[in-house]
Amino acid sequence: MTAAPETDAELPGYWAALGLPGIVDVHVHLMPDRLQQKVWEYFDAAGPLLGRPWPVQYREDMSARLGRLRAMGVQAFTGLLYPHKPDMAAGLNAWAAEFAAQTPGCLHTATFFPEESAADYVREAIEAGARVFKAHVQVGGYDPRDELLDRVWGLLAEAGVPVVAHVGGGPTATAFTGPAVFGEVLARHPQLPAIVAHLGMPEFEGFVELGRRHPAVRFDVTGVFTKFGDDLWPFPRAEARAVLTELGDRILFGSDYPTMPNTYAEQVAAVAELDLGDEWLRAVFRENALTLWPDLQL
Repeated sequence: MTAAPETDAELPGYWAALGLPGIVDVHVHLMPDRLQQKVWEYFDAAGPLLGRPWPVQYREDMSARLGRLRAMGVQAFTGLLYPHKPDMAAGLNAWAAEFAAQTPGCLHTATFFPEESAADYVREAIEAGARVFKAHVQVGGYDPRDELLDRVWGLLAEAGVPVVAHVGGGPTATAFTGPAVFGEVLARHPQLPAIVAHLGMPEFEGFVELGRRHPAVRFDVTGVFTKFGDDLWPFPRAEARAVLTELGDRILFGSDYPTMPNTYAEQVAAVAELDLGDEWLRAVFRENALTLWPDLQL
């Protein structure tokens, strides 16, 4: 097995040793500065809720953040952003479309909220070339089964556009997080190409079972297997190898960059040290993402 990296500076050499020219990160957050600052403030205040600080690792301006991604060998990445109230998503989508057009490597990302206009602006975003959507049930405080979203899920399923869905209960559960609720969405839209963020943390087992029932479902490993993640919400290690091997072609790398409580290299090492072999790692870090976006110019 290729030795795991210890620092961000070692990442390009690590990809080369794996036989990769670079990687695809499906869980990068890029958003307007004012919103980004609000997100950082939320995590700065999260310590009392979690019982430990959440030290944001990459609190830099946008230019520096993008430069760091490229220096680390991240060739393609999402620009995940999300609303927390009505009448916000359409404006975020306009910002994200312009940002992606000006930013090599950034997948055109969009989002939504349960409101009367949701289906219309989601359709417009798809027609404008959106490659991936973000749904954050926890921050939005909404029910993903809301009838105002039924057509949205249907549009994404019909178009085959993936949605990175934060539907697990970490870091703070709501009445609408968890596999039972999202399972009802998948029952209505079984072809929805959902990427369950954070492997469904902390309800890992329930979301894995959803994945077994719905072959279109994928998972990202964002925050999982790191020391920070294991201290709060450990993935059952006795089952990890079997589960991750079984779902190997549906596991995608994600980092939560820039609002991560650990370094990028630590997230990469946490995945590498699962000791599932270089072929599995090549799939997770790059090849599985290219089955979703085969036309990426990397």
